Amino acid sequence: MTEGLESARRWLAENLPEGAKVLCALSGGRDSMVLLHLLARCGFAVSAAHLHHGLRGAEADRDLDFVSGWCVGAGIPLETERVDAGGFAAAEGLSVEEAARRLRYDFLERAARRQGADYIATGHHLADQAETVLWNLIRGTGLEGLRGIAPRRGMVIRPLLSVPPEELAAYAAANGIPYVEDGSNRDLRYSRNRLRLQVLPVLRELNSAALENIHRAASTAAEAAAWLRQEAAERLRALGEPIPYENFHSQPLAVRKEQVRLLLERLPGGKRDVTAAQIDAAARLGRGGYLRLPGGLYAAAEEGWFTVGQQESSPQAELVRDCPLGWGAYTVTLLDRREGEGLALRTGPDGETVAVAPCDPRARLILPGTRGGARTVKRLCLDRRIPLSRREQLPAVYVGGELAAVWPLGVDERFLPAGNACRFIQIKKER
Repeated sequence: MTEGLESARRWLAENLPEGAKVLCALSGGRDSMVLLHLLARCGFAVSAAHLHHGLRGAEADRDLDFVSGWCVGAGIPLETERVDAGGFAAAEGLSVEEAARRLRYDFLERAARRQGADYIATGHHLADQAETVLWNLIRGTGLEGLRGIAPRRGMVIRPLLSVPPEELAAYAAANGIPYVEDGSNRDLRYSRNRLRLQVLPVLRELNSAALENIHRAASTAAEAAAWLRQEAAERLRALGEPIPYENFHSQPLAVRKEQVRLLLERLPGGKRDVTAAQIDAAARLGRGGYLRLPGGLYAAAEEGWFTVGQQESSPQAELVRDCPLGWGAYTVTLLDRREGEGLALRTGPDGETVAVAPCDPRARLILPGTRGGARTVKRLCLDRRIPLSRREQLPAVYVGGELAAVWPLGVDERFLPAGNACRFIQIKKER
């Protein structure tokens, strides 16, 4: 066994208990076939899973037939599934590559549960690691992207990360391991393929140890990132939330950026579409600053606090963001039943005027359960840490000239739905 594969065998022995159940992501290509052989050779209870992405026509059908036949002959349990990655990509607004990746890992997790597997193993190797680090650098990344592919994340393991592709080819030949080749891997229309087929070979000409050196740098970055994350998390716990702006800003920039990542990850949408440059900008916000982020997220340094949050999702909020000054372009309709999202409130006769207008921070609401009676919108916004820059953009609903509700603060108790008097308000933008 070569040095790289021996290193992979040691990694498995050190990180997996003896006799562990491992599900191998089996495409039928050389890397995954070698991985399956190695896992079985190391004494693990192996099963396999193959996803037909519905992308490569007859070639994909061939791959499915190949892995099915091989696993039957080898007595290895195999999970298979067909999906429409192209259709999923179009529906979700994703690239085909990203759509395929999401569908693949979702399938692997379900297959692992059905097989009772402890781990999911994928065949990423040394060249994949180098390619990923370089790709992240090209797109723009911080320390997080320099870590490249993690050898382990949750139940997913990647034992071959230190193995050069040449060693995998030699192992397959020496052990008579058959495999199929994915023709799309040589399609230079894909940027990752151009990086793999054109850039990496040049780097290896310049330095034969280029792949190993990139992998070593990624490991060093991962160690530094792990320490920084722990430090940032401990400081964040001590600071509390929301964070006093002075306490936040007095920390090193690297710590602040990591805390922004941690805060974003706690939100429902996470930080998937937020770039390293945007995280840097959020961490550098000056007093009174406000930064809109993708996915309805924001960072704010207002009124002595630093906050990261998500704007509430509702038809009203979307209208405010789309056209903050076009209040005359809205129509208000009272409905007898709820249609989608909306505000529920009590109204008088059907002819009573209902209008939507920008919120006046000095206006007062009496919210249910609020002690002390009416409170100003400004005070209620302060209590909910709603940034100053958003307050005058909150839609206020007036019934018969009186303030009935402010979204998302709530409905004044005088206008709460009651019995048959309950009506629903729907706000639409005129076309």
